[in-house]
Amino acid sequence: MSSKKDNIITSDNYYMGLALALAKENHGLTKENPSVGCVLVKNNQIISTGVTSINGRPHAEYNAVKNSVVSPNGSTAYITMEPCTHKGKTNPCSSLLIKSKIKKVIFSITDIDHRTSKQAHKILKNKGILVKKGILKNEVNKFYKSYIFNRKYKLPYITGKIACSKDNYIKSKKKRYISDDTSLNVGHLLRYKNDGILISHKTINEDNPKLNCRLNGLEKYSPKIFIIDKNLSIKHSKHVINSVNRKNTYIFHGSTEAKKIKHLKKMGVNLMKISLDNDGSLSLLKILKTIYKKNVYNLLVEGGRSLTKLFLDKNYFNQFYLFKSNKTLKSSGLIKISNILVTLGKKFKSKKVLDTFSNKDKIIKFI
Repeated sequence: MSSKKDNIITSDNYYMGLALALAKENHGLTKENPSVGCVLVKNNQIISTGVTSINGRPHAEYNAVKNSVVSPNGSTAYITMEPCTHKGKTNPCSSLLIKSKIKKVIFSITDIDHRTSKQAHKILKNKGILVKKGILKNEVNKFYKSYIFNRKYKLPYITGKIACSKDNYIKSKKKRYISDDTSLNVGHLLRYKNDGILISHKTINEDNPKLNCRLNGLEKYSPKIFIIDKNLSIKHSKHVINSVNRKNTYIFHGSTEAKKIKHLKKMGVNLMKISLDNDGSLSLLKILKTIYKKNVYNLLVEGGRSLTKLFLDKNYFNQFYLFKSNKTLKSSGLIKISNILVTLGKKFKSKKVLDTFSNKDKIIKFI
């Protein structure tokens, strides 16, 4: 027979699970703020839910209180992360919970932000609110790994992506796309979920990609475009240089050629000169720090063989998606990446094949 304590633990887990599911809805879309989920429960009934708004404000707690169908007075708030205690562009969520006369606050993990970290418990408790933490902390910590990485290192959380044929070629002499429609759509979903996308000028010149999100209704969430081009060798006829999105296109370079610089600036492209490493290449770490300062917290690297290898060698990928086509290219294949596939298996602790309900391509996530 289950005890009353067991029932309480089960219900706490259930409601926190709902809060986590809410947080996942806007993951990658809340800028510098974490995507938080909040569930308000009163008399064993859910009276409201909230999630951090797209672009980061209002916060989840505000949305939950605002959306409540009855007074939140006396309710329990289940929140995936410690409610904020500092005043920024809005008042702190801890103050809102106190003002709303919430009876109990249950949050999963402590916020890593020094302005809030470990302060909410004391503030809420001093106002007579019961506080509990740690529910589903392992699952929630995994969800917030990108946010925690951002705050800890002041760098974007980096997702790698590459597509290849069944026999490990990334290009075909005959076909524009190696991947099937499902894989292409997942690729666009990754663009939607990332603030920025990084690519080399070689891929721009050879493939002329648009680098935007082309899923219906999500086009406006296309990422900022960052291009590594040491000598400004990019062809000015390419789409990213001539599209309406060029104001959100940045080229990292080390060139001193005034004519090239003047022409690209005239076309409306943002040029950013980066110092060189000892080996004569652009400093990748400085590039990533600059990207972070451009309010890019989640960065997708859609590299070819060289750029992908460079990131792998420097251990800069936080996670990686391999799109493995069911097509065998044989003699029509160009640029083989067998060595990269071996390296992926060595660099990452685990991998899993994602269920895309497609019986053609495989999408393998390395974490």
